[in-house]
Amino acid sequence: MFKPITIAALAAALYGSGAQAVELGAGMFSFNGFGTLGVVHSSEDQADFTSSFSQPNGAGYSHEWSADVDSRIGAQLTANFTPKISAVIQLIAQQNYDNSYRPSIEWANIKYQFTQDFDVRIGRVVLPVFLVSDFRKVGYTNPWVRPPLGVYGVEPITNNDGVDFRYRLHLGEVISTLGGTYGRTYRSNYPAGQSSEAKDLWGIFDSTEYGAALFHLSYVAAHTSLQPSIALFDAFREFGPQGIAIADKYELLDKLATIMAIGASYDPGKWFAMGEWTRINTRSFVGLSTGWYVSGGYRIAKFTPYLTYSAVTVQTTSDPGLNLSALPPFLVGTATALNAGLNEVLGMRPVQRTLSAGSRWDFAKNVDLKLQCDHIRLGPGSPGTLINTQPGFRPGGTVNVFSATIDFVF
Repeated sequence: MFKPITIAALAAALYGSGAQAVELGAGMFSFNGFGTLGVVHSSEDQADFTSSFSQPNGAGYSHEWSADVDSRIGAQLTANFTPKISAVIQLIAQQNYDNSYRPSIEWANIKYQFTQDFDVRIGRVVLPVFLVSDFRKVGYTNPWVRPPLGVYGVEPITNNDGVDFRYRLHLGEVISTLGGTYGRTYRSNYPAGQSSEAKDLWGIFDSTEYGAALFHLSYVAAHTSLQPSIALFDAFREFGPQGIAIADKYELLDKLATIMAIGASYDPGKWFAMGEWTRINTRSFVGLSTGWYVSGGYRIAKFTPYLTYSAVTVQTTSDPGLNLSALPPFLVGTATALNAGLNEVLGMRPVQRTLSAGSRWDFAKNVDLKLQCDHIRLGPGSPGTLINTQPGFRPGGTVNVFSATIDFVF
């Protein structure tokens, strides 16, 4: 029911098993929707648990119980103009950086189907970096409350505005779908008022299906920038060559960011098992991170209990900074403060391990209820993926999170 699938089969998984499409204009247009209503509680009251780094607050410090972490609603309009030409637009309303629920465009593209196995799309698409990237926000299609944050929560690039292609190759019982993309992406929804841009973005993807098994590979590269730049790096540049070298190393300005991912799943029906590994290198203060998870569950009538173990680590969380011994005495105090500021920024890199246990209950047609408990162990000196850390927050501890969601499609 919620086996990872290709985007070509997503419509069938979402709407082909009972949900009704609204036909407009003699079947040329179809309208579908999905949503999640959820609440989250965190045991850590000096920081916020969120499901995305673009959310301004969440459960813990800001709210004892938060309905913003996972709640969203989406709508999709599909137009089939001819047997070869179609278009899709998908809007999603969820918590934004300014605490509004203003809808944003997740998909907006036109597709030309050259052959049954080859198509090209122009416009906005979700980058299929991971197994469930295409439908990660459609809670009903996933076994968990949310995709594991150790992989999906630290992905810096999720969309592309440009062109992409997919070619499906049939080799006996093996079906391999090769895809590629080129374009750019721009995001302005950050709580600090910053915006990011990824230029000259390109990627290559492959999904291979053999019976109940699915294997997925992906690689994405882009020149990324964050504006305005962090003032700390401008201050470092005032210290001459060594300060400039530090600023150039960590400032996110036209840096080559790369994402590599490997994933696999096996779903014969009664049970499922899946896992993914990713390596993300931003060549900046965001760092080089490695994330992975393994997950499995067993279906018993309308219930699916599951377990997930995930982790995310970074290459380093500190830097010696400016060489104080090479500075005149009157600059040592300022340089010490800058070094401390740099290590505070680097210390915000997420390091954590999470054990999750939950269950899904398909209690009604096209509706499910999920309960999930996460035990998070933060890395030494790291806040993990928590945000809004307060003076009383102690990095490196443990956090327990309880989540309950209702997912639906229509």
